[in-house]
Amino acid sequence: MIGDKKFVGYLRYDIEEELGMLNELYRSELRVYKNFFQPVIKLISKERLGGRIHRKYGYPQTPYRRIIESDEVEERIKQKLMKVYISLNPAQLKRSIDEKLNRLYMIYKHKNKTQDIDLRKKLKPNTVTFSIADQDPISVT
Repeated sequence: MIGDKKFVGYLRYDIEEELGMLNELYRSELRVYKNFFQPVIKLISKERLGGRIHRKYGYPQTPYRRIIESDEVEERIKQKLMKVYISLNPAQLKRSIDEKLNRLYMIYKHKNKTQDIDLRKKLKPNTVTFSIADQDPISVT
């Protein structure tokens, strides 16, 4: 997954146990979190005016919300996704992601025998924010 280094950090995970933990995280909690709760701003248009490029962005939406609002997706698929969404607990999902990340860091620490170094200082902070976005497109110059 592109951009997931901000979740797992920039440490070198190179043994089977770390690979298994990363695959488990990506296949379940992180995939669900990114698709149902992580808004993305999509590029609507891009035009060059002289030496500058002007980009126009739509309002932030989660991939789930884009599918629900789409006319190109079958209604039965939308209904299945709605059932999944309703069953999700964002706080529990975040706790589960944090727990797996902690286990991954413990595996890394054990591998490198670095119990006295705080590895979290090497990692970018992972914060979850929920916000209500404006419905008008955002223009960035």
